[in-house]
Amino acid sequence: MKPALSFRSGPKPLTWSDFPHGDYIKVGLERRMKAWLPRMFGYHLLKLGSLSGQLDTSKCVIPHQVNVSPNQCKKTSVVAEIDELPFSEHSVDVCVLTHSLEYESDPHHILREAHRTLIPGGYLIISGFNPFSLCGLANLLPFSSQKLPWSGRFFTPARVKDWLDLLGFEIISDERFVYASLARGSRLSRFAPWRRFCRHYLKPMGSCYMLVARKRVAPLTPIKPKWHARPKWAPAVKNAGLRQTRGKSN
Repeated sequence: MKPALSFRSGPKPLTWSDFPHGDYIKVGLERRMKAWLPRMFGYHLLKLGSLSGQLDTSKCVIPHQVNVSPNQCKKTSVVAEIDELPFSEHSVDVCVLTHSLEYESDPHHILREAHRTLIPGGYLIISGFNPFSLCGLANLLPFSSQKLPWSGRFFTPARVKDWLDLLGFEIISDERFVYASLARGSRLSRFAPWRRFCRHYLKPMGSCYMLVARKRVAPLTPIKPKWHARPKWAPAVKNAGLRQTRGKSN
């Protein structure tokens, strides 16, 4: 297995239209997020990356929603790197990280920063491209590494879940969607029967995945010091006792 740390240079997405069929991917992701956003409560929601900031999260009841992106755009609230967040520890209730791990040099550090800023019990929503799919197979085509979305490194959902588990997250949901190669110029409507077949019988082969994780809280159990306890004397033989004997004089 190749290390996650990478310094590959290639185009990075700034808007969903940079992806082939990007609007279709965005709508599919928003549809699945709408089932989870009303269940998340708190005071602060953090969207990491330009793509996350363009998602519709109005179904979430959290009033304060902040968009963090290294690129200044219309919906960016804070200009900062997503692996160096300018927020204090345990200050965010929900983090949304969509299609960003594939295009950053150190995805581990991004997840550690999200874990640091989340409160105990906070939620993390991650989406990405699945390498074991039709979209992942298209990466084998010549010159595909210079085009989006294949210019990034695709990580399997199982590998991302292992990273989250090591950080102390509990995986709540794992969903796959978009059963197509996402090749530019192809019409998705032509493959509607094939997509329905994959949705029912080949669910792990979805080109995109969405993970919902929750930061676990490890309770601390106080241990009483042992030096306060006094050991009680107990005879080695049951019902045994001490008997005093008098010495006999000659």
